[in-house]
Amino acid sequence: MWSVNLVEMLKLNNLTKSFGSNLAVDGLSLEIRRGEIFGLLGPNGAGKSTTVHMAVGLLQPDQGTAELRGEGSPHDRRVRSLIGMAPQSLALYEDLSGEENLTFFGRLQGLSGSPLSQRVDWALSFVDLSDRRKDPVAAYSGGMKRRLNLAAAVIHRPSLLLLDEPTVGVDPQSRNSIFDKVLQLKDEGCTVVYTTHYMEEAQKLCDRVGIIDRGHLLALDTVDKLIAQHGGKSLVRAERAEGETQLETDQPLVELERLLQEGGLLRLSVERPNLESVFLNLTGRTLRD
Repeated sequence: MWSVNLVEMLKLNNLTKSFGSNLAVDGLSLEIRRGEIFGLLGPNGAGKSTTVHMAVGLLQPDQGTAELRGEGSPHDRRVRSLIGMAPQSLALYEDLSGEENLTFFGRLQGLSGSPLSQRVDWALSFVDLSDRRKDPVAAYSGGMKRRLNLAAAVIHRPSLLLLDEPTVGVDPQSRNSIFDKVLQLKDEGCTVVYTTHYMEEAQKLCDRVGIIDRGHLLALDTVDKLIAQHGGKSLVRAERAEGETQLETDQPLVELERLLQEGGLLRLSVERPNLESVFLNLTGRTLRD
């Protein structure tokens, strides 16, 4: 079982952080509900990683506070023990084996003896790496490293887990395995904050999504409500012998029926708005390099 003293909520209040003249996060406030998977989305440089680092106590905000409700600030070591984090940059020692990595990170979390051995066994099994436990991490594939990175983040069974781009550079099988593990963690009571550039991941996994840009929160709601509010119109494409017609509409079914009645169709398709539509409508289509 997970820790019985589960945090009720992560509250970020007016978080502000600058690096020189660069204002990375500008008065950001939001609350993460207990037991949900919360997606934090934004373009490159939007402030996602800075926000996550302040939320776990790795960065001190210039203004504002981060608080685990009922527990206190993540700058308190005891509070940090309730948090797990899998960073985008792999936090692994490649010369050590998977088992040795998890033993090291478990000791950092205060585990020792039989409880530590049991947690290492559990974590390796959880990410399907038991059969490679003795192999050096340098011999692991990209997907295996990402899964071990996740195992290191949950070795102490945290109440709050922050995953920063957890599927970057992995194959489809490992990506789907990570999805399954995240959903399993949620089912067991863990609260998850999930940052990603992959809109389909957030749409599939997240109970709610917050979209930030230039350090500001632009929108926050369930995926369905965000699509309804910011997704735009559906696109109906009708192909006939004389060419293709495209029509944007709020009533795609009505238009489909009309086109079918007109006849002469070679092909007919509907492209409905999705979370990517929402993201582009809110943050723009300009490249962010």
